[in-house]
Amino acid sequence: MKITKPFLFDLTLKELTEIMTSIGEPAYRAKQVYEGIYKQASASLDKINGLPKELKNKLSELLSFSHLTPQLDKLSTDNHTRKILFKLPDGAQVETVLMGYTTRRTACISTQAGCALGCTFCATGQGGLQRNISSGEIVEQVMFFERELRKKNEKLTNLVFMGMGEPFANYSEVMKAVNTLTDPAGFNFGARRITISTVGIVPMIEKFAAEQSQVNLAVSLHAATDELRQTMLPINKRYPLDVLIKACRDYINKTRRRISFEWALIDDINDTPGQAHALANLLQGMLVHVNFIPLNPTRGYAGHESKQKRIAKFREILDKAGIQNTLRIRRGIDINAGCGQLRQEAGTD
Repeated sequence: MKITKPFLFDLTLKELTEIMTSIGEPAYRAKQVYEGIYKQASASLDKINGLPKELKNKLSELLSFSHLTPQLDKLSTDNHTRKILFKLPDGAQVETVLMGYTTRRTACISTQAGCALGCTFCATGQGGLQRNISSGEIVEQVMFFERELRKKNEKLTNLVFMGMGEPFANYSEVMKAVNTLTDPAGFNFGARRITISTVGIVPMIEKFAAEQSQVNLAVSLHAATDELRQTMLPINKRYPLDVLIKACRDYINKTRRRISFEWALIDDINDTPGQAHALANLLQGMLVHVNFIPLNPTRGYAGHESKQKRIAKFREILDKAGIQNTLRIRRGIDINAGCGQLRQEAGTD
């Protein structure tokens, strides 16, 4: 399907204003629409307050309001995790996850339809890349779950760009989405409550550091030696650990902000004492936090989640080295909540 209409969530307020004035409408109508979709979280143009019906009809002819069509919608048995596989107008697919905690509501957002980087343990990487998605297709995932939460008098508290895709392989659209979501004239989401995760595309880490953004940076590390990491994350052959860690140190020095390192714990692969000591040495003296999570099983990877004893020993080594770390709870195993798994389930890989 060829997309011809401008997509509303792709537009900045300035761009929307230009469209509005080009059809003979006053500029303030653009602000009404912009506030309607972001501040009011309206589910359609019809539901935006204060717009004349004639204008709503005109805008419906001119603009596309939604690119997301739910294909699969799953809720975990504990009701804490909901995952949706969305179909885009051209048939590409993205997955979005909503995770509920005691005081937080976190949406895990996709930044590409699929991924080309081929991390061996990741279902998205196993399926390959369909295409980059637009800033609006990123933003609409956020607003979909914001609207769902408002039905229960709740709202999103955190966003993590850790779904399908490598955010820094779609850098300009991701940063445009961040700017849209944090725009005080619209959704006004706090930048410090957003985290972008990368497998380690060094030039983009350097570019992101220069932005001086308040958005948090996470790096998917998963191994502390080149020998192991390049078997798990092919990108390591292009940007080995010495280059990656230097970029991370430079980021910390330039921004004075902490980096999170992500580590999927895989039994007898990257949960060994040797990897723990190597990780402690690698991160010594850096302003960092390591997030551990037991591996989410995927049908394309034979590894299994680490056993509790091995996890405890691994963390003990880091604790003794003074490296802050947290063991995260796996969410939504019963609904294939790991990124890329619903696309596998739908049989489109």
